[in-house]
Amino acid sequence: MSDKHSTYVPKTGIERWFDARLPLPRLVHDSFIVYPVPRNLNYAYTFGGILTVMLASQIITGVVLAMHYAPDTGLAFNSVEKITRDVNSGWLLRSLHSNGASFFFIAVYLHICRGLYYGSYKAPREFLWVLGCTNLLLMMASAFIGYVLPWGQMSFWGATVITGFFSAIPLVGDWIQQLLLGGFAVGSPTLNRFFALHYLLPFVLAGVVTLHIWALHVVGQNNPTGVEVKSKTDVVDFTPYATVKDAVGIIVFLFFFAYFVFYLPNFLGHPDNYTVANPLKTPAHIVPEWYFLPFYAILRAITFNVGPIDSKLGGVLAMFGSIAVLFLVPWLDSSKVRSAVYRPWYRLFFWIFVADALFLGWLGSQPAEGAYVVMSQLATLYYFAFFIIVMPLLGLIETPRPLPHSITEAVLEKNKAKRRAPGPEIRHPSEGR
Repeated sequence: MSDKHSTYVPKTGIERWFDARLPLPRLVHDSFIVYPVPRNLNYAYTFGGILTVMLASQIITGVVLAMHYAPDTGLAFNSVEKITRDVNSGWLLRSLHSNGASFFFIAVYLHICRGLYYGSYKAPREFLWVLGCTNLLLMMASAFIGYVLPWGQMSFWGATVITGFFSAIPLVGDWIQQLLLGGFAVGSPTLNRFFALHYLLPFVLAGVVTLHIWALHVVGQNNPTGVEVKSKTDVVDFTPYATVKDAVGIIVFLFFFAYFVFYLPNFLGHPDNYTVANPLKTPAHIVPEWYFLPFYAILRAITFNVGPIDSKLGGVLAMFGSIAVLFLVPWLDSSKVRSAVYRPWYRLFFWIFVADALFLGWLGSQPAEGAYVVMSQLATLYYFAFFIIVMPLLGLIETPRPLPHSITEAVLEKNKAKRRAPGPEIRHPSEGR
């Protein structure tokens, strides 16, 4: 698909002059208008467009908020309140940015689940998947340091606890912690560092997203069948077919996003973070934002324990390992069939994995004591087992369903099944003449 010659033809003298010097219109035409995509893409494939819109929203609102923010422990909390109360439309900007982070993660987690379900990580798309995991890592880093900036109670103590875990790393742990904090405790140097990094990382993320899209256009889009494109009948032009579907997905997603922005602006935040940070008063339960809770549960499953495993370093390694294992997925899955549509056993284990991740999220919000720790350990065990044991073994023992010979055949079979389904008969107007 990447060997396709350009069909762009400049129509005016100005277009020809521009195209000869900077072929940007040709790039847009070839990449987003006539670019061929599989004809059977469903709405699960709209999250790429949704994530692009959310990234743009986060960068724009973040830049404007940065114009009014003061990265100082004595001013940060009040500057955020001033943005909300005194800056023109400041309440809207802050609500868009804070809730936008949550919806950004909702979209990216669904995007990852779609990739795991349809096997979008398999050859030749390994590098595409690795770039996507890099984007997740950059998002998580940016979100964590951004959560500290409002300088609320949970911001301060969350930063204190999480940066404290770096000290568990042998030899360089204390040095890394002091480098992040700018000293021996969370304070104004920490805020300055985090503010600078929070401003920088989204632009780095935008650059890696560009590489991610470029890699996608080189190897071509995967599809629900997992069968590669074999003929022109298997594909349609990106515009208007995929763009219309993307637009519908984006509008529906933004509808739910707008509901939280205007009606539930503080629903996804922690109540303790709406009081100024107090180093002398520790919250009853220190928890990160909801989108970090599964990884926080994995961290605590080993760090805080009532059983035989008890290791601060082990908890840190498990937390980072839960993200690092995603990078290895293309080489861990040994099946030759991509899509879970044709892999019944993998589909079962996949949905158990989704339930397990949600369960870990709930456990991360609970106190690290008693049965919660034991359940966290069991859920953590299945999280890693899914990637390290289930994926390699299923490819060897599972018998997948027969694959269609082409995307077109799969579409035609699906249409035939719909026509055979019981229901009221629909006649074409010409049949009544």
